[in-house]
Amino acid sequence: MDTNLNAVQEQIGQKKGHDDQVLSFILGREEYGVDILTVQEIKGWEKTTAIPNTPGYVMGVINLRGAVVPIIDLRVRFGLENITYNESTVVIILRAEDVSGSQKIIGLVVDGVSDVYTLNKSEIQSSPDMQGTIHTDYVNGLATVGEKMIVVLNVNQLINEGILARIRKSLNRE
Repeated sequence: MDTNLNAVQEQIGQKKGHDDQVLSFILGREEYGVDILTVQEIKGWEKTTAIPNTPGYVMGVINLRGAVVPIIDLRVRFGLENITYNESTVVIILRAEDVSGSQKIIGLVVDGVSDVYTLNKSEIQSSPDMQGTIHTDYVNGLATVGEKMIVVLNVNQLINEGILARIRKSLNRE
């Protein structure tokens, strides 16, 4: 892992107690963020084991210390152009809670991690309701940091409704 990724990993470890920390990552030309409390770890890209009859954005699964974790290519899920994975490509392992309160773990393949930001709740503005590749149900809001805009994602909604529900639906079609 490069030094920037190691520095971000260290920041995640230090700031787990704050609910206004956001890990930002790059996807295409945009920067996205997730609540730091949902981040379990960041890993370099590794080969996955494919699962038949899953949507194209499901890269497969990996074994993470005994847990089978689905790996999702967020570029494909959001309808962005495909790219070749390189040394900056990482997998962000996230935890989400479903409606029954059970924990779900999923890995998101992203172009690279950017930084950890401290955002006040008042700095996150609601996103405009627009039709696009990212349903606004998966967006907590938009935050301006310096000269850039960060799309802050709602991890529970994205994972439970935007990814896992669609995977279940595709597997039940047969």
